[in-house]
Amino acid sequence: MGYMNTASAPAPASTSTSATASAEEPRWLTEDEQHTWRSYMHAVTLLEDHLDRQLQRDAGMPHIYYGLLVQLAEAPRRRLRMTELAISAKITRSRLSHAIARLEKSGWVRREDCPSDKRGQFAVLTDEGYEVLRKTAPGHVAAVRQALFDRLSPEQQKSLGEIMQIISEGLQPKEAGADLPWLR
Repeated sequence: MGYMNTASAPAPASTSTSATASAEEPRWLTEDEQHTWRSYMHAVTLLEDHLDRQLQRDAGMPHIYYGLLVQLAEAPRRRLRMTELAISAKITRSRLSHAIARLEKSGWVRREDCPSDKRGQFAVLTDEGYEVLRKTAPGHVAAVRQALFDRLSPEQQKSLGEIMQIISEGLQPKEAGADLPWLR
């Protein structure tokens, strides 16, 4: 349990003196940190579920698909290389391929071969996909606003944005060739 404090941690197994001396005690979360962590995880889970249910009800798609459509809508000529889309969506290429296949079945996206790279493909938002996005966006924005922004003061919104930026920057790999799921 990576969140336990030392008071609730199980006693270590009997080890030799040299092994005990060289082992570092984990930096357990404090009670306040555990509360913050668990509140964060609970809120993220509930928010994702809330948005997923809204999009399933209004457009018959999960939140991840909506995000893919938005990224394509905002891209030049409403198209992105599949690799770029996987990286920006932070999902594996395999999961992206499955999602794009489902979006193709709905007529919302099509794939096009990349003329400069025989192995590369583009995901392209169709006019029908753009129309679905246009019709779905107002309800989705209302759900986001109701679930998140309407509950926070302007100062809290600003703080949340700054905190999330710090966390994102700290987790973004700096080295080239990092072993990340969306690069596999």
